[in-house]
Amino acid sequence: MDLIVLGVVAGVLGTLTMDVSNHLLARTGVLVKIDLSMIGRMAAGWARGRFRYGHPREIQQVARERSFGYLAHYMIGVGLAVLYVFGWNHLIGGFPSPLWAVAYGAATTLAAYLVIFPSIGLGVCGRHSPDGITAPLSSLVNHIFFGIGMALGIALI
Repeated sequence: MDLIVLGVVAGVLGTLTMDVSNHLLARTGVLVKIDLSMIGRMAAGWARGRFRYGHPREIQQVARERSFGYLAHYMIGVGLAVLYVFGWNHLIGGFPSPLWAVAYGAATTLAAYLVIFPSIGLGVCGRHSPDGITAPLSSLVNHIFFGIGMALGIALI
């Protein structure tokens, strides 16, 4: 049970760190802002069994999509963190490494590159994004901040 608590704390702090850093850096124009409404629409589509779109405009708007986006975003963050904590415990043993949490956070970018971007019609690594190279670079930076937040959560416990 302690591993679950650790994973939840790490996931919430990781996702919160990602969101705050993205908000600050997107205001300067350095990163593309995370679109929680889009995450909500995408997650609602998944819940209805739709996993592939030709373009983001095809994804239907849903009621309370921003709230649904926050919920999905944090659930995914917690799920990824719990996976890290349990994976570390079963594969390596002992308390999970905060340093490796940062590397793991960066590695979770692969989910965006290989699953999320293609599923919404932006291609592998977001190569068809209207934001150009900024979209995949923003994703990488966001996920590094996710890993930093996970590391903080692990270090605090």
